[in-house]
Amino acid sequence: MKLTYRWEDDLKVRNMSIISLTTDFGDFYPAAMKAVILGINPGVQIVDVTHSIRQAGIREGAFALYSLVPYFPAKTVHIGVVDPGVGTSRRALAIKAGKSGQEQFFVGPDNGLLIPAARRLGEMEIYEITNREIMLKSGISATFHGRDIFAPAGAYLSRNIQIDKVGRRISDFVNLDFGNFGIDGPFLIGEVIFADSFGNVITNISDDVILKFSTFGSYVEVNGRRVPFVRTYGSVGQEEPLALIGSHGFLEIAVNGGNAGLQFGLKNGNQVAIKVM
Repeated sequence: MKLTYRWEDDLKVRNMSIISLTTDFGDFYPAAMKAVILGINPGVQIVDVTHSIRQAGIREGAFALYSLVPYFPAKTVHIGVVDPGVGTSRRALAIKAGKSGQEQFFVGPDNGLLIPAARRLGEMEIYEITNREIMLKSGISATFHGRDIFAPAGAYLSRNIQIDKVGRRISDFVNLDFGNFGIDGPFLIGEVIFADSFGNVITNISDDVILKFSTFGSYVEVNGRRVPFVRTYGSVGQEEPLALIGSHGFLEIAVNGGNAGLQFGLKNGNQVAIKVM
């Protein structure tokens, strides 16, 4: 009897739920979250987005999630923990976002961290996590809600519990967006929302905004320094600065083969002035 291999069958076997993790924890602490998750859902696939967010860098963590969520499949659960308010009265949230049948889920603190990514997917349903049955059974610490609340809640969502089981639906969440930029004559005044490991500086000025005022092949001034506005890093020579629209859809300042953060003295949270020439 001849057995016929069908890749569709293999895909079904290997299809499993996914949890992503985004934190400012660095080493050690993410392992505790993973242990809790795997104790509840041993078959889940865990994807580390990053654990190197700047400590208490809420906007930085929000941008990391925002940049990646469109590429995850439906039903992915994203756990985000950048939580300087841990142990205070700030709430714990679970969010369902996206078109019907294509929803993804978000779990984390009510400090704006999850909102840009969830909003990017579409309509949001936001719930406060209050159900003790989906929290760590051994108790809730005042300093590690990532392990004790967010990890177990995310694990249960990955096992397809209904999101309304986590607690009541709310509408008064802490908001956060990346649109806080201004236009002052020829200047676009924005903010650095992320500086990646290559030294590229990503602003909150979106592609549709910069393209209203400038075209590829022209020049802009970045904090008083003239740089070409181009399509790709290789459009300039080695060690030369440039401005482009990154894969994330925001204006990015870079140095081909170098570090724009160091050359321009820019880091997360800094104001940046872009003069259209």
